[in-house]
Amino acid sequence: MKTLFLLGAMTLGGFTMNAQDALIAENGIHHNQVNEMLVVADDFKEISVAEVPQAVSDAVAKNFPTASLDKAYTNSEKQYKLVLSLEDGTQGTVYADENGNWIDM
Repeated sequence: MKTLFLLGAMTLGGFTMNAQDALIAENGIHHNQVNEMLVVADDFKEISVAEVPQAVSDAVAKNFPTASLDKAYTNSEKQYKLVLSLEDGTQGTVYADENGNWIDM
């Protein structure tokens, strides 16, 4: 009985060790999940908070009345990355277009 239990435990252990080397097939290409990393280019340039368009400032004031705008960034498509901080010290980042519409990024 002990041998049967030990054999089962070793089999399960062998399966989990082999699972580390599993390749993921995506579009016919096999990827090693551990060694692959996606780096997203962030082409936003920092600007002063005073340079943020009035429509964007109004949207922040309307939707986040207790937040303060700490940093602002813009890109060539006139999209704005805004770093906000709340009264309790937590920070968050939101994105908006030049008209004050929120963007999911």
